[in-house]
Amino acid sequence: MSPETATLVAVVAVALVFAYTNGFHDAANSIATSISTRALTPRVAVVMAAVMNMVGAFLGEGVARTIGSQIIAPPTGTHGLLVLLAALIGAIVWNVFTWYRGIPSSASHALVGGMIGAGLVSATTVDWGGVVTSFALPMLLSPLIGGVLGYLVMLAILWTFRDAAPRGVGRRFKLAQSVSAAAMALGNGLQDAQKTMGVVVLALVTTGYQSDYDVPTWTVVAAALAMSLGTASGGWRIMRTLGHRVIQLDPPKGFAAEATVSAITYATSFVWQVPISSTHTITSAIIGVGATRRLSAVRWGVAGDIVLMWLLTLPGAALVAVAAYLLLDLALL
Repeated sequence: MSPETATLVAVVAVALVFAYTNGFHDAANSIATSISTRALTPRVAVVMAAVMNMVGAFLGEGVARTIGSQIIAPPTGTHGLLVLLAALIGAIVWNVFTWYRGIPSSASHALVGGMIGAGLVSATTVDWGGVVTSFALPMLLSPLIGGVLGYLVMLAILWTFRDAAPRGVGRRFKLAQSVSAAAMALGNGLQDAQKTMGVVVLALVTTGYQSDYDVPTWTVVAAALAMSLGTASGGWRIMRTLGHRVIQLDPPKGFAAEATVSAITYATSFVWQVPISSTHTITSAIIGVGATRRLSAVRWGVAGDIVLMWLLTLPGAALVAVAAYLLLDLALL
């Protein structure tokens, strides 16, 4: 096996590790609300999320093409593979760090931050126009839309059921949450599995194994399996933060947040084909839903800590990727 082929195999393997960490990190996004409201038991929720993540991975390729072609220019040869390897290491380290701290952060931000950091330190061309239009704007707008839409959906629920008995409403929305949680898990697989696919395709283009950004079937299967296995392992630390520490959720609020994120995820995946952070979007949707009760119902200190971690994710993952690239490059000298 040539050094370039061995490095390509390493990149694919590390990309699947990233997908696994993405699964246990972002599993909390799709099931924290339904577990905290007791609409689903933890075991049922985790199995459901793992299955729907896998199904979602097979439903599109648009986000994968965006990640593969619009963040950095395809580097060449073994050097290019080191860039991708360093980017993935930066994203994985950040995912594990934030998971250990129990703080929701964006695996998408971490991956793009890693790609930018590794690209800059290696003198690889960063497509800043693509970064702005295909990453920065969607990542900025999706939480804002999530918060506003979550607020409006919850207002509509409160108005529609204003005269209904609270206990009966709670029972109905527990059932509705089974559907909304599954829809959100499907969207999570649709978005996040494609990010791993995009990096693998970029590695294949880098080494000349393919000339376009079409996603091979084996890549879809591998990314889906890795992410589903990660989801099945759970993300209990982050679930506690999203499910209890931001606001106190009940079934109507959980449904409103999940329905909001599902709508945004499907629109960005199928219509605009751009990556978003499901973590950012569900957190902002939960805050918007909670604000319909009263602003003091939101624990703003916890929300502030989450926002701070959002801001640190891209530069943090970029710095880790820079260090990883320098070490890898030094090892090959």
